[in-house]
Amino acid sequence: MIIDRFPVFIDRLLSHEGGFTDDRRDPGNWTGGKVGVGLLKGTKFGIAANTYPTLDIKNLTRGQAVALYRRDFWDRGRLDRLPPAVAYQLLDGAVNSGIAQASRWLQRAAGTADDGMIGPVSLAAIKATDPNDLVFRFNADRIEFMTRLKNWAVHGAGWMRRIAQNLRFAALDN
Repeated sequence: MIIDRFPVFIDRLLSHEGGFTDDRRDPGNWTGGKVGVGLLKGTKFGIAANTYPTLDIKNLTRGQAVALYRRDFWDRGRLDRLPPAVAYQLLDGAVNSGIAQASRWLQRAAGTADDGMIGPVSLAAIKATDPNDLVFRFNADRIEFMTRLKNWAVHGAGWMRRIAQNLRFAALDN
């Protein structure tokens, strides 16, 4: 019997994500993906204007956000194929940094080419690697990546609290 972990994982993810925000310093809040580029439409439930430029972010419901996460992150990434601890880390990383970037962290953690597409070779390597090792390596790459971002000074402490909580979740998932 396959257990659908998405409902548990989405509740966790949404515990990290707040209500509506339109912080002008956050590139995700702009439809162009860069501060000052496009329209300032904001972010709600982690659904951001840079990823969904035509969406009415301010009036987005939780149910609509969950449906987007299921379709565009969980199902698109086929995260149900991964060990639970790894699947949640990839989901959360994809929401913060995009699915291709998060996939590259996971591919590096598994020792495969990091092209941002989890195909059969990557999947086999992921399944052959201890999930704990994947979680540690994935988050090490994620942290190194985030510390190089221009808005680290503004958001860095929050990102690190999020990753710390994700490591606690990984302990529950293994």
